[in-house]
Amino acid sequence: MFSRSAFIAGGIAACGAVTATHPFETVKIRMQLQGELQNKGHTQQFYKGPLHGVKVIVKNEGLRGVYRGIGCAYVYQILLNGCRLGFYEPMRQGLTGVFTSDASTQNPAINMFCGAASGVIGAAAGSPFFLVKTRLQSYSPFLPVGTQHNYRNALDGLSQIYRAEGVRGLYRGVGAAMIRTGFGSSVQLPTYFFAKRRLMNFGVEEGPALHLASSAVSGFVVCCFMHPPDTIMSRLYNQNGNLYKGVLDCLSKTIRTEGVFAIYKGFLPHLARILPHTILTLSLAEQTNKLMRKVEGRILPMLEKDTNRL
Repeated sequence: MFSRSAFIAGGIAACGAVTATHPFETVKIRMQLQGELQNKGHTQQFYKGPLHGVKVIVKNEGLRGVYRGIGCAYVYQILLNGCRLGFYEPMRQGLTGVFTSDASTQNPAINMFCGAASGVIGAAAGSPFFLVKTRLQSYSPFLPVGTQHNYRNALDGLSQIYRAEGVRGLYRGVGAAMIRTGFGSSVQLPTYFFAKRRLMNFGVEEGPALHLASSAVSGFVVCCFMHPPDTIMSRLYNQNGNLYKGVLDCLSKTIRTEGVFAIYKGFLPHLARILPHTILTLSLAEQTNKLMRKVEGRILPMLEKDTNRL
């Protein structure tokens, strides 16, 4: 139940998208960690929004500052979106075929389950890289927020964590990551395909405009569903020692100390990242998928001919 072409298409598309949106991801993480477990009104606001955050970081740390952890982001996106797009459709068709007579039938419950399951697989596979990415992005020699981890690069980060905490340390916060991605993935692809079908019913033709509009709808819904567990995940990943015992403990301490809206810290930079990221990922995936099918359509028959000759 796996599509190789969709995995490759998803990975390539996600890398293109993350290059454009990574600065907003850096701002989002720093805003989520800003004022961690401090009472409201007692926190200095270094980063006040997506554009202000990018401006402050570039001013103090240069372009390198907003692109901290980009290498880990590429690896994570290849694993996450490759699995998400590679497993989703085969799983959906397989489960739909079990419960209905027609595998092409669209069932919302099955779609959401397959979206969540494929996302959870990708999140588990890429969790160590997201862990190091979060710590690299949160580090600032000028305006630090949260716990600071001074890694030279991604490999140094992975090495330090493994030496200090072993494999378990590399998978710190994986539960939150799986919940976060499960939330987002359960709605991303189903919402995308739902919006796409609705727009086609209204006469919008297959093409870039359809992909763009459907992706925008999907991106907004994803951000709304995914942001609270994303904030919890950032804090679990960035903690030193055992400040939080787990997802529920982190959620409880955050709301009790900072108020319920603390779990939506960094929402605007997240939206500024996720909207173009979703648009680019899903639109590029559509185009890359078409290209992959064309390539496979030309190469596979040639290989079959050569095999038959032998």
